[in-house]
Amino acid sequence: MTSTSTSSDAKRPGGARVAVQKFGTFLSGMIMPNIAAFIAWGFITALFIPAGWLGWWEPVSPILGGFGSADEIGWPGALTALAQTEDGVTFQQYVGLVGPMITYLLPLLIANTGGRMVYGERGGVVASIATVGVIVGTNIPMFLGAMVMGPLAAWIMKKVDSIWENKIKAGFEMLVNNFSAGIVGMLLAVVGFFGFGPAVSWVSQALGAIVDWLVALSLLPLLSIIVEPAKVLFLNNAINHGVFTPIGTEQALETGKSILFLIEANPGPGLGILLAYTFFGVGLARASAPGAIVIQFFGGIHEIYFPYVLMKPLLIVAAIAGGMTGVATNVVFNSGLRAPAAPGSIIAVIIQTASDSYVGVILSVVLAATVSFLIASIILRASRKRDLENADAGDLSAAIAQTEANKGKSSSVLDNLAAAGVASGGALLDEGETAAFERKPIHTIVFACDAGMGSSAMGATVLRNKIKKAGIDSVDVTNKAIANLNDDVDLVITHQDLTDRAKLQSPSALHVSVENFMNSPKYDEIVHLLESEGVR
Repeated sequence: MTSTSTSSDAKRPGGARVAVQKFGTFLSGMIMPNIAAFIAWGFITALFIPAGWLGWWEPVSPILGGFGSADEIGWPGALTALAQTEDGVTFQQYVGLVGPMITYLLPLLIANTGGRMVYGERGGVVASIATVGVIVGTNIPMFLGAMVMGPLAAWIMKKVDSIWENKIKAGFEMLVNNFSAGIVGMLLAVVGFFGFGPAVSWVSQALGAIVDWLVALSLLPLLSIIVEPAKVLFLNNAINHGVFTPIGTEQALETGKSILFLIEANPGPGLGILLAYTFFGVGLARASAPGAIVIQFFGGIHEIYFPYVLMKPLLIVAAIAGGMTGVATNVVFNSGLRAPAAPGSIIAVIIQTASDSYVGVILSVVLAATVSFLIASIILRASRKRDLENADAGDLSAAIAQTEANKGKSSSVLDNLAAAGVASGGALLDEGETAAFERKPIHTIVFACDAGMGSSAMGATVLRNKIKKAGIDSVDVTNKAIANLNDDVDLVITHQDLTDRAKLQSPSALHVSVENFMNSPKYDEIVHLLESEGVR
């Protein structure tokens, strides 16, 4: 267990893993807040393109989907645009919503979000201006271009502003700020149009060609060897929304679906592992697995099964095999989703499934779960006897006794916790954490995870309910993405693999690590400590 107490002489956390997680979080941070727009586009595509659910309804589908000749339908010319066939014949075609949304709306949302992450509202505005040049300079959706140009433009604007920071005469601030942002945005838009856009277009086409090559050689399932271990290290959002979503969306525009949306989001591998724990696990892991299944499979929060894999790292083999099986099934059936499934719930997966892909997609989930269940069951069965013999080590009384032995003294808080019969889910607060409570009042508690939406929201709800039940009203419990943390909070709770990153964002806060957001004994001790400090 890594010590999470804050001290002036504590070594500043870092390392390669933290750097990779930060970069991945930055990429996914541009996509995640805009997932609703991707889902909206997916619904419009699923409903109104010719192969969609309402593609047969001519009065609406040509307008919203953007397909069909005005001469055939006879709707007002204001809704049409000139189009040209391959042989040069010009005709009127409905503009629709599908094309403009994916060409302009989604990339500009991504660029604006990336710009805000770097330089606030000002960075978001300049990022959007610059990205328009990239979009117009190409003929494909510029997701990758937006993810690069957006933050870059905001960073350039930030550096330009620093040149005359605190040097502007009073009364001229608005004039300088507005014109400098306009001029920088204009110049970057021109650069994007002539140079940056074509370069990113070439990169995007190269990435698409690599994916096509992997599909042609039936090698796409090998991606699971990288994806599944990376997920357990909390890089799942970075991989799915930072890499697969931009490339998959471009594929979906061309073919109406993409297999890339299901490489990371398939809930099958996690379901199989949790089912194996349900039948063959021991102790708390077995007792909590059924509840975790509901959250993972129907709620779409995959992070819930990561601790189960970390408890027995060999289970990563089951996750990889299940992931490869799911991808291979979709390759065989040529199936995919129209838009990202976010969160990765079976409900979201079914809703976004292309009309010709239901058999393949459903089979990919079922077979992935079956394979991961079988392999995980073999692994758990092989170690079951040893786990049962060591089961007492996971009891609350044994954990408390071991903690007191480590401290060299008894603890009234631990005694109260033992009397309450709280199930053990990991180590309790260490001495440094308890001391931090005693010297710093706690009024704001933030649960932080990679995206700030899934597992952290669950943990915040659990602790909030416990604090409310204890009659404490002055403590605010919220959840955030780690990238959005600041240094004005009192207590930050993270999964133990993410604590180092959280410390970088909030160095003055007390940091507590947990192994399982849903069921950690640390929550009860936090409540007891709040009560003992007289917090109400």
